[in-house]
Amino acid sequence: MSVNNSGSSLVLMQKVVKQLRVEAAARRIKVSQAATELQNFCLQNAHKDPLLMGVPSSENPFRPPKSCSVL
Repeated sequence: MSVNNSGSSLVLMQKVVKQLRVEAAARRIKVSQAATELQNFCLQNAHKDPLLMGVPSSENPFRPPKSCSVL
């Protein structure tokens, strides 16, 4: 192993250790708690979801154009 290669290996290992420390310090919650919070959020915001409630035709930018007739 050359000096340059061992130096870059040391830098790489330092980065790995730093990342592992960041991940170890991350706040974690139980999956059951996260699922409950997600479910509550979805239920509280369902009335704002256009996929569930639909979009009023007056606000829908993708509505079919109205036909125009000249008399």
